Amino acid sequence: MVFDPNAPRKPFVARGSRVDRCPSCLMAVGRCLCDARPNILGEAVFWLLTHHNEIYKPTNTGRLIIDTIQGSRVFKWGRVEPEPAFLDALSDPRYRPCIVFPSGDDYQQRMETADYLLQDDGRIPAFIILDGTWRQARRMFRLSRYLDNVPAIEPSVRAKSRYQLRQSAEANHLCTAEIAAAMLREVKDFTSAAVLDSYFDLFNLEYYASRVKKEETEQIAAVRYQLFSLVQPLR
Repeated sequence: MVFDPNAPRKPFVARGSRVDRCPSCLMAVGRCLCDARPNILGEAVFWLLTHHNEIYKPTNTGRLIIDTIQGSRVFKWGRVEPEPAFLDALSDPRYRPCIVFPSGDDYQQRMETADYLLQDDGRIPAFIILDGTWRQARRMFRLSRYLDNVPAIEPSVRAKSRYQLRQSAEANHLCTAEIAAAMLREVKDFTSAAVLDSYFDLFNLEYYASRVKKEETEQIAAVRYQLFSLVQPLR
């Protein structure tokens, strides 16, 4: 599954629904990020199990992960009917799948550490991120029986979110892109983490500027240059 802006869906009626947007990156025209997509090969891949309410929201940061890390994929979450392609990915011997989720007493036996992901057996770490609000993610984790036997890992990061576009009940509730960058650091892929962080910062700044109708600032230009400097040696 990919983010298809032309697919039938519930109309987007939240703030910004009348903005003229790029059909690919969903940013406001004039703030397009298509030319800044990093598209690099990382030490891990991400499988976004995405709530149907999130897929087409312009403020969703999951698409930044897809833009950044080659081989990452989006699957639409279903409580009892998961996409067959997702089940195929879970059983693919090339990957070591692991759900990114906070630890809990009633499933402590499933929790793993970074050492589990760093085993030298040739398999690629595949981080499953439940892409939705925290309330949606908790529901997705507990109701998806087909995930019961998949190991889970909690990000070790303890930081305030830099995400400016949505309000969270807790400052330490990171958005999807921030969680992905944290997991790249767990597998010692600091270069990819830095690229994703920089791309996320650019998205944050450009989207905020489109809301307040500001012209491009020196800060945006500096972040664009930083991202270019990080990505160019990798191509």
